[in-house]
Amino acid sequence: MSLKEELVKFCHKVYDKGYVSGFDGNLSVRLNENKILITRSGVNKGNVTEKDILTIDNNGNLIEGNGKVTTEAKLHLKVYNNRTEIKSVIHCHPVYSTAIASSRDEFPNDVFPEVILTLGKIPICKYATPSTAGLADSLEPFVKYANVFLLSNHGAVAVGESLELAYYRMEKLEHVSKTLFVAESMGKLKKLSGKEINELYSIAEETYGIKVDKRIRL
Repeated sequence: MSLKEELVKFCHKVYDKGYVSGFDGNLSVRLNENKILITRSGVNKGNVTEKDILTIDNNGNLIEGNGKVTTEAKLHLKVYNNRTEIKSVIHCHPVYSTAIASSRDEFPNDVFPEVILTLGKIPICKYATPSTAGLADSLEPFVKYANVFLLSNHGAVAVGESLELAYYRMEKLEHVSKTLFVAESMGKLKKLSGKEINELYSIAEETYGIKVDKRIRL
C-alpha cells in the first residue's frame, strides 16, 4: 500500500469513528525530509480520495496536487520541523477529547496505568485562534516530547513514527476521554498515588518493553 493509499484509509477511519464531521480535521504523513503529504482544505474525510492529497514542503508551500493547502498545515509543520522521528500528524475534533479541552485546564493524567505508559502526560495547550500561527505556537511548550496534544476549545492532535501509530494514539485519547466522562458521571475519580505511578514506571521496560521518556512522565 502506498503512503497516499494509507492516508486515504485513515481519513476514512477517523470519519467512520466520528472523530471529525463536515470538513473538520486534517491528516498528514512525511514522505521524506523535504516533502509531506497532507489532505487538502475543504474535503470531508469520509470522501477523501488520492486526488485530495497534496504534497507540500516544510514551509507549507504546495509542490504537487490540486486544491488549497489547509490553513492548519501550520500545526503539522510545527511538529515535523521539531521532531525528525515523527512521520505522521493527525488533527481531529473527537467529541470527548474536545469536551475535556473545552472544560478543563489540565487533563486527569493519573487515572489509567496503560495511558500513563502509552500516551504519557497529555497537555492541554493554551487557546489560540484557529488557522493562525498562534495555534501552532500553542504546541511549543510540549512539541519536543508529547505524543498527543489537546487544543483548548478546539480539538486534538496525535503524532507518531507511523500513520498507524498516530491514529491509534488518537483512538486511545478519545477512548480514555470518554471513559473519564463516564467515570465522573458515576462518582469521584479514583486517582493513582505517586507511589503507585512510580511502581508502574519501575516495571514498564522489563514487563511491557516500554521505555517511558522522562519528559512525558507525571
